[in-house]
Amino acid sequence: MRLLVMETRIIYLVALFFHSLTVPGYSEQLEVGASCIEINPKVFPIQLRSGKSNYVHDPLHVRAVAFQRGQGRAVICLIDAIGIGRDMSDLAKARAAEKTGWKPEEMLICATHTHTAPKGGEGTPGKEAYEKLKHEKLEEAIVKAIQSLQPARVGFGSDEEPSEVRNRRWFLKEGTMSPNPLGEQDQVKTNANRNHLVKPAGPVDPELCVIDVRTNRNKPLALIANYALHYVGGIPKVKEENGRSVGMASADYFGEFSRVMPYRIGGSNPPEEFVALMTNGASGDINNLVFTGTRAPRSPFEQVRIVASKAADTAWRAVKKIEDYDDKPVVAVLQREVDLPYRKPAKREIILAQSLLKKSSKERNDINSRTTSVANRVIEYSDPDQPETESVLIQAMRIGEQAIVSIPFEVLVEIGLEIKKKSPFERTFLIGLANGSYGYLPPPNQHKLGGYETWLGTSRFQPQSSEMLIYHLLQMLKELKASRF
Repeated sequence: MRLLVMETRIIYLVALFFHSLTVPGYSEQLEVGASCIEINPKVFPIQLRSGKSNYVHDPLHVRAVAFQRGQGRAVICLIDAIGIGRDMSDLAKARAAEKTGWKPEEMLICATHTHTAPKGGEGTPGKEAYEKLKHEKLEEAIVKAIQSLQPARVGFGSDEEPSEVRNRRWFLKEGTMSPNPLGEQDQVKTNANRNHLVKPAGPVDPELCVIDVRTNRNKPLALIANYALHYVGGIPKVKEENGRSVGMASADYFGEFSRVMPYRIGGSNPPEEFVALMTNGASGDINNLVFTGTRAPRSPFEQVRIVASKAADTAWRAVKKIEDYDDKPVVAVLQREVDLPYRKPAKREIILAQSLLKKSSKERNDINSRTTSVANRVIEYSDPDQPETESVLIQAMRIGEQAIVSIPFEVLVEIGLEIKKKSPFERTFLIGLANGSYGYLPPPNQHKLGGYETWLGTSRFQPQSSEMLIYHLLQMLKELKASRF
């Protein structure tokens, strides 16, 4: 890990030196480049959340769109993965910067949050090969997008698709709440038994936002979409000869949207080299399950196709509403490191965790399937040597009159809605799981209610952390709005 961090810093310094020697010919005309790089695994078996597998259902990709006008530059890069670690993100940016002369802080790297992407890392040939592949292709996608810049115009729009977004945190009928991992009672439960439901604990955000990019000849070049919806799931499985049911890798509805969108834009003649990508919005508590009423049974992958199709329809409607395309928009990115305070367990929680860890594994599982992991995390975070804070990276980006903010968390929907409401821009959307992946980020009111997204183990920072990030992001948005760049 130290070698990886050292390599990142060295490459970053080299990139800054290279950039300082570069004297680009800045253009007042907007230029945009896009790329799409496949990242299907090559070494098997791969490791999925469901276990080892030799199967890929649909292709996985890294997609990137680069914007440049004058001295303003910005890249949005999206990988089909459950998350993107800070180390991987930083290294990909540094390597891409070394090759292009662009600055790492002009680049945003985010993950779709598909739960059926292969895992990279150490331990097996499949995991190690996939880790290496992701590193290589992230860099390649950014570099290719920058190298393919061409004169372009950009438009912005949005429409709503409320039928596929539902808040998954619920208040329950009295006496039906099961214990949380520490054996206590929360006020809300995630994905609860439908027979126990009273009302959802939060809102939804049905808005689907788009940035539509056209060449000077009005040829579709790229489309960036944003929707506050978790992965869908229901990916097909393979039944092997021994009767074992094995999962398959998939990009979920994010990938299916990208395959469908060219047909929405071009009809029966989809534009060649057109790149569409669906970024993950403030969807930490939003999913696609039906909690009330009854939905007809689905075949494997059918619900993914339904959601992707509806999202593509909504994106098409949003594009149709765009009246003006700008060939000279402001392009700017601001970036900050914010030190967030780690949670410190209360004495009561420490005593509970210590007593629970003395019980047998079965006894802990009988309380809650996550009792062991949460109890261990309580003990870990009660250690006096545990760091007080951790620095996280946030960005605010402006493409014309469209503002984008990024947060390295699974962001609960109220945070995204608050930023949209208070933003000085008419159009703003939030990209989650960007430039890092630190678990869930609930607002303080949801922390008080408890539930899966607030447990120590899924949420590691103090309840006021979301307010700190909102404060900084709104400051950055005001600066972007006021400055002429």
